[in-house]
Parts: sequence; C-alpha cells; structure tokens
Amino acid sequence: MVEQKLYFLALQLQNYFLLYMVVERGANMQIFIKVIAKLARACPSPFHVLLIAVIVEVGMNFFPNLLHLVILCISVSLIFLIYKQKYNHAKLPPGKKGWPVIGETLEFATARRRGTQEIFFNDRMRKYSQDLFKTSLFGENMVVFCGASANKSLFYNDKKNLSTWWPRSMLKIISSPELLENVAQKDFAQMRRSVVEFLKPEALQRFIPIMDSMAKEHLETEWPPYRKVKVYPLSMKYTFALACRFFLSVTNHNYVTKFADHFAIIMHGLLSVPINIPGTTFNRAIRAGKVIRQEILEVIKQRKKELSENNGTVARDFLTHSLLELDENGKAINEMVIASRIMSLLIAGHDSTNSAITFVLKYLAEFPHVYSEVFKEQMEIAISKGPNDLLNWDDIKKMKYSWNVALESMRLTPPTQGTFREVVNDFTYANFTIPKGWKTFWTPYSTHKNPKYFQDPEKFNPSRFEGNGPEPYTFVPFGGGPRMCPGREYARLEILVFMHNMVTRFKWEKAILDEKLSFNISPIPVNGLPIYLKPHSHK
Repeated sequence: MVEQKLYFLALQLQNYFLLYMVVERGANMQIFIKVIAKLARACPSPFHVLLIAVIVEVGMNFFPNLLHLVILCISVSLIFLIYKQKYNHAKLPPGKKGWPVIGETLEFATARRRGTQEIFFNDRMRKYSQDLFKTSLFGENMVVFCGASANKSLFYNDKKNLSTWWPRSMLKIISSPELLENVAQKDFAQMRRSVVEFLKPEALQRFIPIMDSMAKEHLETEWPPYRKVKVYPLSMKYTFALACRFFLSVTNHNYVTKFADHFAIIMHGLLSVPINIPGTTFNRAIRAGKVIRQEILEVIKQRKKELSENNGTVARDFLTHSLLELDENGKAINEMVIASRIMSLLIAGHDSTNSAITFVLKYLAEFPHVYSEVFKEQMEIAISKGPNDLLNWDDIKKMKYSWNVALESMRLTPPTQGTFREVVNDFTYANFTIPKGWKTFWTPYSTHKNPKYFQDPEKFNPSRFEGNGPEPYTFVPFGGGPRMCPGREYARLEILVFMHNMVTRFKWEKAILDEKLSFNISPIPVNGLPIYLKPHSHK
C-alpha cells in the first residue's frame, strides 16, 4: 500500500509539473502534444488518453487561474483509477519484496557473503514457484526466472521485451561520470558486436601459443618455489595478466601489477553497499575505477600515436580494434567510452575464468580418479610435442575429457551468478505479467543442481557431458541462445591451457578439506584454496 501511494505521488508530481509548464509558461502546441503523449504511455486504454486531453483543454479555456489546482485534484483521482484498473487486471508473479526501498538486498548480500546464495534462490522457488518469483534487489522490482523453460524464454525474448541492464552502482564504478547519464542500449549492443567481432575463432586460435607460454612462465616462477600455495590469488595473477596481454597488449610486469591492485579494489566494490562517502568500499572502488580509466587513456594516447605513424608494428588487439571502429554515424568512438569498455572486458575476462580454474583444481584434488584420467589425456598430448613446441588448436581439440571435467566443475560451482535485464514492454510468462520497468534475473542455480534435470545432482560426474550432454537450457554457465557469452571460447581455451600445464607439472592435495565459499561477482574460496604441491618427477 505504501509503495502504491509513492507511485501515485510520483506520477502526480510529474504530470502536474508538465501541465503547469504548458499552461503557466505558455508552451507551444508541440510541447502540449508531447505532454499528452507522455501521459498516454501510462494509460491502459484510448479512453483515458481522450479523458486527459479533454480535462487539459477545458481547463485551459475556462479555468486559466485555477488550472493548477484543478489539474492537481483531477490528476490524483485519475491516476488512482488508471493504476487500480491496470494492476488489478495484472497477475504479478508470487513472492515478496521485503523491506521498503532496500527490499531483500541485505538478505541476498548476506547469502553471498556466507556462500549460500544458492539457498536464497532455492528457498524462494520452493515457497513461491518453480517457474519464477518476484523480489526487490538493488532498489528495483525484480523477477527471478527459474528452470530451463524460463532460461529459454529470457534468452530468446531479449530484443523484443528486454534490454541490457546493470545496477547503477556498478555503472558508477565502471563508467566515467560524464558517460553515466548517457548510457544507452545502443552502447551495450555496439560493445557486444565489437567483442563478438574481435573474439573470432581464428583470432583466438592464434593466441593459444601465447596462452601456453604465459602459463608455463607463470607456473615456473610463481608456484614451484613453494610447497604450499593458494590457488585463487595465483590463478588471478595469470588470468589478469593474460587479459591485459590479449585486450591491451600490456606485458610490463610492474604495469600489470599496478592494474591488478586497483582492479582488486574494484571487484570488492562492485556489489558493495552503494554508499559513496570516504572510507567505504564503494567509494574506494569508484576512485580505483577513475585511476584505471586514466591509465587506459594513457595507453590509448600512445596507441593512437603508433597508428598515426603507421609503422606496421601496431598490436592487433581489442584496443586497436576499437580505435579503428566507427560508430553508427561514421565517427570514431569516444576515448572514454573505449576506456570503459576495456574496463568491463578486463573484469569479465579474468574474474569468472579465474573462479572456474580455481574450482577445477579443487575438484581434481577431491577426485583422484578424475585427475588420473585428465593426467593421462594431457600427457599423451605433451609426449607428442617437441621440447620447445607450444600448444596449438589441434592439441585443444584432443582435450575432450578435460573439458568435460571443467564443465562439470562449472555445473557444481558456476563461475557467474547470472545476468540482469530490464523489461521494456509488459509481457507474460507462466500466466504472470511482468510489468514494464521491472528488472529480470536468471541464475544457473535454478537448474544446475536441480534433480529434475540432473540425476544425482550433487555427484561429480564428467560423463554427463558425453554425447549430446544435458538438455538444452539446463546447463547455462555462459548463458544461452542469442545471449550466449561472447567470451565463452576464450574462457574454454584459457581453462584448458592452464589445466594442461598444471596437471603435467604437479599433483596436489587440499590443505583445508572443507573450505567455505563466499561470493562477489564469482564464487571465491574464503581461504584462497591452499594446496600442497607434489611436482612430477619428469619435470
């Protein structure tokens, strides 16, 4: 009831202000028509549009001195009737929104911190519906879609009724202030097209030897001197350095380390409480984002100089690709837009992949028979290579069992929580109405351990992915359909290359048998997954 009153008040004030501008400020007929059109968008039928137009016209002709008072009174009554009629006929999804304004955000944050967000979703599925439920997160009315059919509906419904959306607090960290107010759907779409174009299979295949050489160097310098290491932070070094190399051609160790330190602050703040005062996690993340953007702008400046000199040695990375790309008007893309894009790619290009690698190593330690099969497959590849040969595309194609292991690891511990969308048109699903302006969320937790889709869902069983694998839209660590993550193949190559180098060099055991998890953007072992290394004798 309180929420409805706030809705009425907001619309009343907005409509009254617009009408006041028409009457008191002598606005022309063009503005008057825009006002009527704006009011009409909230109306459920042509009758109400006509009614509003008549009210305004009568008021302007007969009550010019009292119009603002008349309109105020009529607005309250009319908006109430419209809202009541519209939403009495709408059947909203079951669920609860929690507290005013904050909704269930605190419960969700607590579940993430405790590593129990899977329970957050499953409890509501059991209580409300196996198809979908409503909640309120990040100050937004939200519908969580659940199950394979819901996943398919969202993946293929995207362009018609849904658009890309991220919490504003996250955009404040990633984007510059001058761009924040002008972020449009076409910007997200253009970025996706650019990434898809850049991550073509032929480009990724040429990058495999670089991945391999960087993995070898990383394991030789960062791991062997120690008997006990923490997987998560070490793997983070590798995935982040690789992302810097791939997207920016930045290889200087000190520069990469400087980048990584600031990105660690950003990652902690992306889903923090958005209170922007000095000393808060959110404030530190915003300041770190500003530093990173300035650093990227310096790289952009240098790259543009190299391009202008046209000396034939310019790196063909995503930065160069973006600088040569033109927008829909045939103009070069704004440098700050490029910097924000690259920030997003560096986050996506290392965080989820690092989480995936970490948990692959966790499960290989827990299941020796699985490790043995992976070791056998990878050693056959290693033996076929010369002493200085690097991995290539043909080698990757032979890693079938290893990839099944990685897929099963991502089924049990998905590297991403899911993604948001914004509803741009009312639509129905499972006989429920999803109103325009609400947000949607899909999550792999509704299917990955659901016994409806996976037999013995808690069991680690890579053979699930043999043959045709799981049913469509049940295994969704990378999304699906037209919304499949464009970086899926990049992640696959990175994971397999690291697995090859790790298992051919080491065997390992977990130092903490029952380590807890927490979640930021991706799942994280709370102690970083410490392991005891056992180098192979042939190394």
